[in-house]
Amino acid sequence: MTGRLDVAKEQVERVLGPKVAKRLGAFDDGTLYVSASEWAELAAWFVDFAVYLLSAAIGFVVFAVVTRDSAVPDEAALLTLLGLLITVPVLYGLFFGNGRLLGAVLTGTRLVRIKDGGRVGAAACWAMLVRTVLAPLMLVAMVMTGLGAGSVRRISIDDEATRRLHAAGFPRLVRSN
Repeated sequence: MTGRLDVAKEQVERVLGPKVAKRLGAFDDGTLYVSASEWAELAAWFVDFAVYLLSAAIGFVVFAVVTRDSAVPDEAALLTLLGLLITVPVLYGLFFGNGRLLGAVLTGTRLVRIKDGGRVGAAACWAMLVRTVLAPLMLVAMVMTGLGAGSVRRISIDDEATRRLHAAGFPRLVRSN
């Protein structure tokens, strides 16, 4: 498929320019897409992480206000904070099934399945948990993926550039006989 992708990149470069062609990729089923730039992915993550922190902080303030007159042990407050750190991204991810939350909307990206470019769906809750709580582990995952120790199941695409790509007549890789 790499040879066909190189041919597609040359054709796309003539029609849509080198910036789009450089980020051209193909899903496992041969459908072409334009991946999001690293800056767009980082900005989307940062926005979603800020929303996560703000939501968790608001949840903890609400907990503190509601329980201020009761004798809640320090352990309960700590467990509540830890619970919020886990449940907030899962709840935020409930709105992520179509691959777009606030960060993606602001950066024009979408998280899709690498298999076929389809919606993330129910796994979005867990994807958001990974993106926010387990973000430091992403570096380890990226290194392991680069070493062939794992596979990427989702990718962020540039929504607008992918639409332009398909509108220009480049929906799929051409199969060679």
